[in-house]
Amino acid sequence: MEQKKKTNKKFIIIISVMVFIGLVYGGYTIINGMAHETTDDAQIEANMNPIIPRVAGYIQKVYVTDNQKVFKGDTLFVIQDDDYEVQVAQARANLAAAESQLLVAEASINASNAGVQTSTAQVNSAQGNIESAKIRLWRATNDYERYKDLYEKKSITKQQFEQADADKQEAEKALEVLQNQQKASSSQRYAAVTNSDIAQKKVAVAQANVESATAQLNAAILNRNYTIVTAPIEGQLSAVELQPGQFVSPGQALFYLVNTTDKWVVANFKETQLEKLEVGQTVTIEVDAFPKETFMAKVTAFSPATGAKFSLLPPNNATGNFVKTIQRLPVKISFTSENNNAKLAKLRAGMNVVVDVHLK
Repeated sequence: MEQKKKTNKKFIIIISVMVFIGLVYGGYTIINGMAHETTDDAQIEANMNPIIPRVAGYIQKVYVTDNQKVFKGDTLFVIQDDDYEVQVAQARANLAAAESQLLVAEASINASNAGVQTSTAQVNSAQGNIESAKIRLWRATNDYERYKDLYEKKSITKQQFEQADADKQEAEKALEVLQNQQKASSSQRYAAVTNSDIAQKKVAVAQANVESATAQLNAAILNRNYTIVTAPIEGQLSAVELQPGQFVSPGQALFYLVNTTDKWVVANFKETQLEKLEVGQTVTIEVDAFPKETFMAKVTAFSPATGAKFSLLPPNNATGNFVKTIQRLPVKISFTSENNNAKLAKLRAGMNVVVDVHLK
C-alpha cells in the first residue's frame, strides 16, 4: 500500500509541474503576443539588375567571372564593334555631305539676295528716270502747243514748229522706253525675289539634312559605345554564362548584378496581424542561416494589395466555390544603422528570416 501511495504522489508531482510549466508558457505567450507580432514567412530582398546589351553582336571579350564583386563603371564584357565603326564612318561622311550642301545653299541665297538688291535699285532708278521723262514730255508738249499756235499765226517758221514737234515725239518715245525698262526691271526683281525664296527654302532643307545627319552620327556613336557593357551599380554578379564568340541580342538578359549595399526584408503578415502594425515600429530579425545573430530593423512600408492580387493568376472568388482563406500582405522592413555592416554583408537575397515586430 505504501508503495502505491508513493507512486501516486510522484505522478501528481509530475502532472503538477507540467501544468505549471504549461500555465507559465501560456501566460508568456499571451503576454508576448499582446506586445509582438511575428512571422516566419519572410525573406531578405535586394535589387537584382539584369545585364542587358543594347546592341546586337558577337562577344569579343568577357572581363568578369561567376559571383565576382564589381564597382559601378567596371567593364563586364565587350561586343565586337567593327560594324558599328563602319556605321560611324558612314554617318560622318553623310554629315560632311550635308554640311557641304548647306554651304552651297547659303552661297546661293547670298547671290539671290544680291540679285534682289540690284534689281530693286534698277527699278528705283527706272522710276526716277520715268519721272524726269514725264517732266520733259510735259515741257515738250507745252512748247509744241505754243509753237503750233504761233505757226498758225505765221509768227514762227515751219522749221521751228517741226523742231518742237520732233522734241515732243522724242520725249514720248523716251518715256515709253523708260517705262518698258521699268517693266523689265520689275520682272527681274520678281524673278530675283522668287529665286531668293527658293534659295531660303533650300537652305532650310539643307539645315534639316545637317541636323538629321548629326542625329544619325550621334546614334551611330552611341551604338558603338554600347558595345562596351559596364556595371550600372556596385554589387555582386550571378553566374556569368557568357563566352567569347557568343551572339547576343538587344534586350537579352545575360546575367544579374545584385546590389549588395542595399538590402531589406519583405515579411508576409496575415491580415489578422495587421491591426496594430505601424510604420516606424522596431523589428528584430533572426536569420535561419545565422541563428546566433539578431538584426535590428524597422517597419518601412505596407504593400497596397495582398500578395495574391499580384500573382499571375489571382484567385476569383465569384465562381461559386468560395472558401475563405486568410490573406497575407507584404510588409517592407528596412535594416537600421545600428547593425554591424560586416554581419549585414553576409546576408544574401532570398534567405529565410523570422520577423518579430515590437508593438509597444
